[in-house]
Amino acid sequence: MSLQFKTNINCGGCIAKVTPFLDGEAAIQTWSVDTDNPDKILTVETAWSSAEVIALVQSAGFTATEKKKGVFGKLFG
Repeated sequence: MSLQFKTNINCGGCIAKVTPFLDGEAAIQTWSVDTDNPDKILTVETAWSSAEVIALVQSAGFTATEKKKGVFGKLFG
């Protein structure tokens, strides 16, 4: 399942800091951060719940808020 989160992961240094946390979890197949997006969108392919991903990102020292799809497929949150 693909989950998306608004984060404060905003540069290459931040990505380097969170990489060991996200890469170290077998339940996370792939992940990426769009640092060009004003919301710094983290996209994660995982069987985990959004709460589990948020807790992992927080353990790396960052914030994450789930973005949900609305009626017309637009992300909000």
